Amino acid sequence: MGPDSSQDAPTVSQLGEFGLIDRVTAGQPQSPGTLLGPGDDAAVLAAPDGRVVATTDVLVEQVHFRFDWSTPHQVGRKAVAVNLSDIAAMGAVPTGLLVGLGCSPELPTKVVDELAGGMWEEAQQVGIGIIGGDMVSATSLTISITALGDLQGRAPVTRSGARPGDVVAVAGRLGWSAAGLAVLGRGFRSPVAVVGAHRVPEPPYGAGPQAAVAGATSMVDTSDGLLADLGHIAAASQVAIDIRTEQVEVPQRLTEVASALGADARHWVLTGGEDQALAATFPPSRPLPAEWRAIGVVAEGTGVTVDGALYEGSSGWEHWR
Repeated sequence: MGPDSSQDAPTVSQLGEFGLIDRVTAGQPQSPGTLLGPGDDAAVLAAPDGRVVATTDVLVEQVHFRFDWSTPHQVGRKAVAVNLSDIAAMGAVPTGLLVGLGCSPELPTKVVDELAGGMWEEAQQVGIGIIGGDMVSATSLTISITALGDLQGRAPVTRSGARPGDVVAVAGRLGWSAAGLAVLGRGFRSPVAVVGAHRVPEPPYGAGPQAAVAGATSMVDTSDGLLADLGHIAAASQVAIDIRTEQVEVPQRLTEVASALGADARHWVLTGGEDQALAATFPPSRPLPAEWRAIGVVAEGTGVTVDGALYEGSSGWEHWR
């Protein structure tokens, strides 16, 4: 976290760009692969595999997060998690983060301290650090994070390798973030576990490399919802995917929340995004890795179906819609 509050400069403008950068990065641990960390024109990161996996996400206040629903620390953790799950979805392990922050000059430095504290906490769950970035003035608080990863000698697991006959499987939670969003949208702050799932996802980081080692033919993270993201695999692989609802777990807690709100818990599980779970396809001849559970099959054809039929209603999140 940031320095003691007695030393806090009240706003970002009073501390200045370079003072703010030093405040966010000074004294924080880096991964062994960081050859040159923050403080120079660019960082230097080892690439043992000879290839670098890279992904970027941008989060904008009032679009992707709200400080009346989440603390800055929780927003920081979530901003990192949504990027690291993309690295895992390629079958890679994370190696470093680059962070861009746009904010008002009047933003209290305490908010930046807490944001950075959340980012560092989530990064250190996988043993990496923030190796560099940029900070600029902006009218809306905007967080841009680039995550880097290493394939450890394996081929990347893309969206285009699914084959008819493959087993569709998932790792991680589904529907919890959507349930939490519904609760918050009704003005409630509990159940804590459900609301917390929306504030800070729990991606199964290790399940991505685990799937790659086990021979996964395709993989994606479920940032936009299970059906929507499986649709990306179906389109890229030119196959059909059918989800079997008897294989899709609907947690009792979500059923209870849905009953209280007059909602459909299964809809949350099938279409809710931001849990950052992983979905993948595996050859039917191989056992699934420990963290994975089967939910459907790949077949000839196109599109995604549920129990053989098209799903009625929205299948997930899409910007500008």
